[in-house]
Amino acid sequence: MVGRVELQQMDEGSLEGLLAVAVDDAAPEEVMPPVAGPPGWTPERQEAFRAWHRARRPGLGGPLRESTFAITRRGKIVGAARLAVRDSHEVLEAGMWLARSQRGRGVGTAALRMLLDEAARAGARAVVADSKAHNTAALAALRRNGATLTTSQETADVHAELMPRMMPSPPTSTANP
Repeated sequence: MVGRVELQQMDEGSLEGLLAVAVDDAAPEEVMPPVAGPPGWTPERQEAFRAWHRARRPGLGGPLRESTFAITRRGKIVGAARLAVRDSHEVLEAGMWLARSQRGRGVGTAALRMLLDEAARAGARAVVADSKAHNTAALAALRRNGATLTTSQETADVHAELMPRMMPSPPTSTANP
């Protein structure tokens, strides 16, 4: 059983909780753009993580046209999700990461469903996402949410297209992975 999964708009409190989860249960390259310097969660990389999320607080209407959310499971932060405007507000890009200990439990499927609801509320007609062919958990979550997947012939990249839907997300998910 997945348990209760929710999305919370990122604020300073959830940002610090998210950073703690990232440091404890994810590698920097899994959860943020590259930062020069030695490997690992250096103080500079932690500050870059904070700055990246803070810059997106104005949301889809802000200068970066992105919005980030903390993913919670049973009230605890377990990862992050984002929506970003692409060519117009009608097409949003979705992205997500989960703490290693939370992967393969259906959390990503439930969080993506909620992210699609957020996209619908924002007026999107389509949501796109990119993954790698070896990321079977992400591909499964995309398929469970109705994605059309296209695999590149030259690379291991997989492009997904989804339709947002305005369906109330259940407060408690009981789906099994």
